[in-house]
Amino acid sequence: MAEQVKVLVVEDAADAAELVTALLQGGGYDTRVVGDGESALSTARAYQPDLVVLDLGLPDTDGLELCTSLREFSDAYVVMLTARDDEVDKVLGLKLGADDYITKPFSGREFMARVGALLRRPRVPSASERTVGDLVVRPEARQVIVAGTEVDLTKIEFDILDTLTERPDQVVPRTALRERVWGTEFYADDHVVDVHIANLRRKIGGPQKAARIKTVRGVGYRMAEVVAGDA
Repeated sequence: MAEQVKVLVVEDAADAAELVTALLQGGGYDTRVVGDGESALSTARAYQPDLVVLDLGLPDTDGLELCTSLREFSDAYVVMLTARDDEVDKVLGLKLGADDYITKPFSGREFMARVGALLRRPRVPSASERTVGDLVVRPEARQVIVAGTEVDLTKIEFDILDTLTERPDQVVPRTALRERVWGTEFYADDHVVDVHIANLRRKIGGPQKAARIKTVRGVGYRMAEVVAGDA
């Protein structure tokens, strides 16, 4: 029997916590619930969840700060569950390492579909190591090295880079990238993709801010060979 997917729900509102827990357990997920940031961090370290459903309005800490703290030791998927409908909060959350956001109130069907899509990202077997300029990607180890230094990426960021470096000389259309990384049931718009691309570009860098990921207007993205020693 396959091991159950582990989900940590961080939600201080009892009714919301009960609803999310019922949905997840009904979907066959092993679920634990905590109501504050301190408990979330300690539980995440011990429980090692595959997915964290994170409310932004917690009693002892801001959910955005908690997301940053989680990213220091966990590569679990993070879904922000929030009553905030401010685009700034959503974009900031994605920049801090969240993989998706769901605004309250939400439908149970949409919630489960988005959780399922996030956890069900197709992967294609690939070479053990790929080199594009001074960028090295090791898919089996999920490792990225830039100019000799290992770079930490989120799951989404790595899968984007993994997809782009499979055929670095070819343009990957936005639709193909979205379906490959997030799955065909992904609900968010292209703005989410743009935010993750921007985060990835920042992390893998380049000499004098040369972009390792090029945007092909109206089509998608492709890799560029960049070497840190270039002028």
